[in-house]
Amino acid sequence: MAATTMTAPTPWSLDRLGRRLPQLLLGLWLYGASSALMVRAGLGVNPWTVFHQGMQRHLGLSMGAWTTITGAAVLLLWIPLRQRPGLGTIGNVLILGVAMDLTLGVVTAPGSWAGRIALLLLGVVLNGLATGLYIGARLGPGPRDGLMTGLHLRTGRSLRLMRVGVELTVLAVGILLGGMVGVGTVVYALAIGPLAQFFLRLCMVPEQARKG
Repeated sequence: MAATTMTAPTPWSLDRLGRRLPQLLLGLWLYGASSALMVRAGLGVNPWTVFHQGMQRHLGLSMGAWTTITGAAVLLLWIPLRQRPGLGTIGNVLILGVAMDLTLGVVTAPGSWAGRIALLLLGVVLNGLATGLYIGARLGPGPRDGLMTGLHLRTGRSLRLMRVGVELTVLAVGILLGGMVGVGTVVYALAIGPLAQFFLRLCMVPEQARKG
């Protein structure tokens, strides 16, 4: 997911979730839905979705199903990296794919270039908002985010380098499998970092909200 500051899972209990759980669920659902909007725009998608498209092309199943399968597989890689999942980590695996498939089922591809560009930009902005919401809830990073963080901690290499390395690898495999790369892929790569940082500042749950 987006390049932004990762927050470790925090201790939680049902009486402390308050704003955090609804914010997490909204963010995860919006992330899956916004990814589907970028797919329907047909102008190129983010690296992980390129990979999911390639897997779908060769092995069938839905885009959402591959989003879920990949998330679960990446989560297994946390074991040797000694990463600790949080509620948000598990929710990421369970919710993103469902939201993506449901959105793909109700949103059709626009018939004009203007419509496709507008849908792409809407998807990218909503994806940035979704990232700010689910990370700002402080209930644990997604599997893909945690993989990059774990590699950073285990290798001592910069988080940015780990992110670039993982996403370029995923993108390359996705391209080889026939996933869709285009101007949308470039737009996403350039815009998602600043957007996520902007929305994270707005959506971060204050320290006092975490305590009560």
